[in-house]
Amino acid sequence: MPTVAKVPPRSPLRVSIAAVVTVGSPSIEHPGYWWYRARADLLRVALEKYVAGRGRLLDVGSADGPSVDWLRDRGQRVALDVDPRGLGPGDVCASVTRLPFADGAFEVVAAFDVVEHCESESAALAEVSRVLAPGGILVMSVPAYQWAWTRFDEDNHHHRRYTRPRAVAAVRAQGMEVLRASYIFTGTFPFFAADRLRTRWRERGLPAVDRLVPTVPELPRVGPAVERLLLGATRVDRALLRRRDLPFGSSVVVAARKPMP
Repeated sequence: MPTVAKVPPRSPLRVSIAAVVTVGSPSIEHPGYWWYRARADLLRVALEKYVAGRGRLLDVGSADGPSVDWLRDRGQRVALDVDPRGLGPGDVCASVTRLPFADGAFEVVAAFDVVEHCESESAALAEVSRVLAPGGILVMSVPAYQWAWTRFDEDNHHHRRYTRPRAVAAVRAQGMEVLRASYIFTGTFPFFAADRLRTRWRERGLPAVDRLVPTVPELPRVGPAVERLLLGATRVDRALLRRRDLPFGSSVVVAARKPMP
């Protein structure tokens, strides 16, 4: 049976909730994994300027600590996740599709690799838009390219992967103005593409994973030399993202603003 976690309200922003937890992020047990460290750096470079100087921040999926450390000292931050393992005192265990907050409660909502886990993309983004104050900012990331779908996505309980146009369209469907949309992990993309295409070939004919079985997926193992190579490749992204959007990569990042009335 899934674990049920109840968190009482601790501030005017919260109401009582109950959340059902079915699967957790492997980042909680492996925070030093190269991809989490690189993603934190690339998210900061690509999106930090859109949240600078703002106050109340909702950090959705924030049990995935390695990618959100740069947000921890940003104003009045509320962390929320369906997995209680990475949450601390005062954090909230709940789902993005049923946020236990009042309309317009936050100036920023961060949702990094969250929306692809929701069966209803529109329900998740509608809730994000609801709790954003007018003029508030959404910053999010999602995995790229449906052709890259493998067993790893099923193990992670993904429902879809994205192109940049699809991510932009999903955000605009909620009436938000897109400020930036870019791919990231461009420097490592040749390694990613080769690995995913090889894996798809090897997985042909395998049965689908049962989504109802709670699992914490295993991370691909890489040796120290390969890790150094991959981290070095992401420095290309970091340099370019300061000046321009990137045309391809294994993830998509979006910054968007909720319009004023």
